[in-house]
Amino acid sequence: MIYYELEVPDQVENEDDLNGLDVGDVNDFIISNTDWTIETIKLQVEKGNIQLNPSFQRRDAWTKQRKSKFIESLFLGIPVPPLVLAESPASKGKFIVLDGKQRLLSIMQFMSAAGGDFNQLKLTKLEIRKDLSGKPLENIEAEGTDISFFENQSVRTTVIKNCRNENFLYHIFLRLNTGSLPLSPQELRQALHPGQFSNFLDEATSNSKCLKDVFHSDKPDFRMRDIELLLRYIAMRTRIKSYRGNLKLFLDDTLKAVETNWDLNENDIKNTAAELEKAHIAALEIFGNNIYRRWNNGSYEGRFNRSVFEIIVLSLSDDKNRGIILLNKERTEDLFKEICENNQAFVNSIVQTTKSIGALSTRITEWNRILNKNIGTSLSELEIDNTGIAIN
Repeated sequence: MIYYELEVPDQVENEDDLNGLDVGDVNDFIISNTDWTIETIKLQVEKGNIQLNPSFQRRDAWTKQRKSKFIESLFLGIPVPPLVLAESPASKGKFIVLDGKQRLLSIMQFMSAAGGDFNQLKLTKLEIRKDLSGKPLENIEAEGTDISFFENQSVRTTVIKNCRNENFLYHIFLRLNTGSLPLSPQELRQALHPGQFSNFLDEATSNSKCLKDVFHSDKPDFRMRDIELLLRYIAMRTRIKSYRGNLKLFLDDTLKAVETNWDLNENDIKNTAAELEKAHIAALEIFGNNIYRRWNNGSYEGRFNRSVFEIIVLSLSDDKNRGIILLNKERTEDLFKEICENNQAFVNSIVQTTKSIGALSTRITEWNRILNKNIGTSLSELEIDNTGIAIN
């Protein structure tokens, strides 16, 4: 297992990647607050009006104890944080969960019958309603306990409608932080663009050794950083000439483009994802536990560096060049240390403004060039022209 400190902050999506909003975007949307009962929420999820795919459970962030404490609060009538939903721009009457996914999962799991779509939750380590411990809702009801108070308990729900564009939803999403867990743009991207490609990304990352190693976990990342990283890799492999310096837009467009032609793209995309796994295994042979870190002042940094990840796996993605690099493992690591020590343009491209088109072109070209010159690979070099990135 490989362990890292926190990621380099500039290399992940944030509000800087968003296009600006005009007054019309803000003035036209409608916000309403209502109180939905637990029974109503359950019904809306079962009808598919609230988008809460059971597959979300594989990225469950809450422990059973935390879920149980939340359910106990509902039984006691203690106010809980509000839900925030947004009407899908593509489907009126269907709602995306902007804030409250873990609370909704807790409700559905507790109210689920054994063998249902949602994993049944048996309450545990309750502080006040200890009589409910060890039981799901169906057992509590079977014992004759009146559950009407629980079913009719209300949860304040904020509903956002009439959003002009997805960009506005991203602005709201990135500013929401009602709990202790930071929000991820990839969660909203998955919700806005459900489909076969999104499902593939979810499934592939759940079984990826590469991404489990990167995020040092045997489970899928609950904030979908693994999905974002796989999507980013696929986008760089298949659509790099479309990159214009806006990472969010690049990933959005890639998701939509691949999904639109999934029947034609499926085999190529699956092969590309498989190449990431091969590249990672090769990178492990070269760098060991120092994989995907910057060499700095005589040692490897502790933080995972997405830009280093990017250049390493891209250079190892095709069989021919991977074979050459593996025949020169020690030399390849020495070249990486050399470029980190002596090439300031390369260093800047992996630590400063890493998402710009210039930084992307610089780090890929400089790394590929030093490999081509010293060990005989035939990796592509990038140039920036009037239309963006060109591949040589």
